Amino acid sequence: MKVVKTSQVPKEAAASALFTGQVSRQVVFQPDDSQNFNFGIVSFSSGSRNKFHKHTSDQLLIVTEGTGTVATDNEEQTITVGDVVLIPAGENHWHGAPGSTPMAHIAITQKGSQTTRTAP
Repeated sequence: MKVVKTSQVPKEAAASALFTGQVSRQVVFQPDDSQNFNFGIVSFSSGSRNKFHKHTSDQLLIVTEGTGTVATDNEEQTITVGDVVLIPAGENHWHGAPGSTPMAHIAITQKGSQTTRTAP
């Protein structure tokens, strides 16, 4: 068993061409030989989000703070605390807090999943 107190996991700036605005990450679990997933917390300041992208595995988002948006090529939905979003592998999408409130979510992908920035 491993217990991690997320309050003790450092927040790091998510410096990537994938993000707009101020975004930070907490890598809670890095995949190793004993686990088959990536697990982190991503925090979006108001007005920030990521750009269209896709993953080679399914992605789960669990909203832990605020109100944000998740969108695909065909739809856009408001998400808030407690919402769970399943994004299938290969689906073009973005998520974040493009409005006036911040938003944070837990992001889970399969070990080895690759993220590719795409066009809308």
